[in-house]
Amino acid sequence: MSRTPTRIQRRRTKGWRAPEGAVYVGRPSRFGNPARLIRADHGLIVRWDLNGIPVGTWPADGLDARRYATELYQSWINQPEQADTLRLFRALLHGRDLLCWCPLPAEGEPDHCHAAVLLQLANQEAPR
Repeated sequence: MSRTPTRIQRRRTKGWRAPEGAVYVGRPSRFGNPARLIRADHGLIVRWDLNGIPVGTWPADGLDARRYATELYQSWINQPEQADTLRLFRALLHGRDLLCWCPLPAEGEPDHCHAAVLLQLANQEAPR
């Protein structure tokens, strides 16, 4: 019986170790989200790093900004021109736990992290 892969929040706590076989998917890995959250005096800015253009500003609590950055990633990775990248990511990440710095959601809350998108995409049936 195989277990379902999960998203794990990476830690800097003394003695903490990533589980064996888990893959780090944050920056600067090839799996990192090009939508970057940047702190500003007035809140958070979401910037699309593929072109460096800010795409919006949100309150400093970060929830809406993380949600938007995750939606941007999901839209981007599912574009037809990303098909080869998506196939590669599926091959490399299928069945693996994924590590990211994003906070984990409260139980029953949506997971606004691109690693959650990758988990879903890597472990669903590939289209034929």
